[in-house]
Amino acid sequence: MALEKQGYTVSAYADRGSAREAMSSAMPDLVVLDIILGHEIDAGFQLCRELLAIDPSLPVLFLTERVDEIDKISGLRLGAWDYQPKPVSLAFLVERIASLLRLRALRDEPIPATRPAQATGHLSIDADAMQVHWRQQLLELTITEFRLIAALVRRPGYPVAYEALMQATIQQYVTRNTINTHMRNIRRKFCALDSAFACIGNEYGHGYRWLKES
Repeated sequence: MALEKQGYTVSAYADRGSAREAMSSAMPDLVVLDIILGHEIDAGFQLCRELLAIDPSLPVLFLTERVDEIDKISGLRLGAWDYQPKPVSLAFLVERIASLLRLRALRDEPIPATRPAQATGHLSIDADAMQVHWRQQLLELTITEFRLIAALVRRPGYPVAYEALMQATIQQYVTRNTINTHMRNIRRKFCALDSAFACIGNEYGHGYRWLKES
């Protein structure tokens, strides 16, 4: 199997009951679910709900022939990290799983009890107070906007993918359009303090990056 060739240990189950029983004793690092399992047409949704009740940080990827928008929305609202319609290539599936596991590893990194303020150029971030200052002026940001800025400036000058920004929001249903809307609002707030602000760059089709000041 393609995933096993990449070094993953894979367990497969034909129905919700057998999967639920196996995972009650040992949770996996990631779950790939179809919506229809055995004779139950919505078993995948139910299993997703049950597993996330045990481990809310568990990455769940729906891989299914059901492509109606209501099904996609239902899966994401339950807490799934991704929803992919069949068919997909094995190469794409392997890369998508690897990406989700990397995101989980980043999210699971321990956070120090006290974190020093981070600064780059005229930007200063106080992670404990969840405050951002630009040229020593406080920006009035929402918590989600703060998290997006913190994700961008973790590595100034490097692109941050949409998927990583979506995870940074810690929200269940986030799309690329959602991220774009947040970024427009963030830019507007920076420009209200500094009309020459131009440090948030768009990487077309990929995400955003924090640009170094000229």
